[in-house]
Amino acid sequence: MSSVAVIDYGMGNLHSIAKALQHAVPDVEVQITADADTIRAADRVVFPGVGAIRDCMQALIQSGLAEVIKEISETKPLLGICLGMQALLTMSEENADTQCLDILPGKVVRFADALVDGNGNALKIPHMGWNQVQQCSHPLWADIPQQSRFYFVHSYYAQPDDAAMIAATTDYPDAFACALARNNIFAVQFHPEKSQAVGLQLLKNFLHWDGQI
Repeated sequence: MSSVAVIDYGMGNLHSIAKALQHAVPDVEVQITADADTIRAADRVVFPGVGAIRDCMQALIQSGLAEVIKEISETKPLLGICLGMQALLTMSEENADTQCLDILPGKVVRFADALVDGNGNALKIPHMGWNQVQQCSHPLWADIPQQSRFYFVHSYYAQPDDAAMIAATTDYPDAFACALARNNIFAVQFHPEKSQAVGLQLLKNFLHWDGQI
């Protein structure tokens, strides 16, 4: 039986993502854990998160999990979700510039104030709710229709240094990177565990992924 570790550093609805993973592939062993050895031993790792990036980084550093994530990011399939995606980048504008894990070169920036759509209607921040995703080629999009809608809740978004890392974009109102991929890493700004059938399919694809593109 293959296993997946959901990293527990005290932030995020971990039981929600764990239940979604178990539903996507019932015969996978899902472990919510802060134990470094358990994370290292798992076949795949999920790095979720919600809240403020400064609190996230403090928790990761104090627990020693920052170094564990850097280590396993080189060795096995890793899925970053929401704040977990943002933490993989170099730095975030949130909380007066916060240094992140610097696994994926780039920065996290805030949506501009006074955003309007094409009809001149004001767009709220945070970007919250369902939005279409424009996919780039990657195994984790298997059996997910182009322009599928996923569920978002965020005020900041990723700007990778290398556009080749962009695995998908979403418009709000301009296109921004909502998924990044490099080697064995895949990271998404949206919440697959809240995105119904297409979200479960993405989790299923991850649980069958060998980390190759």
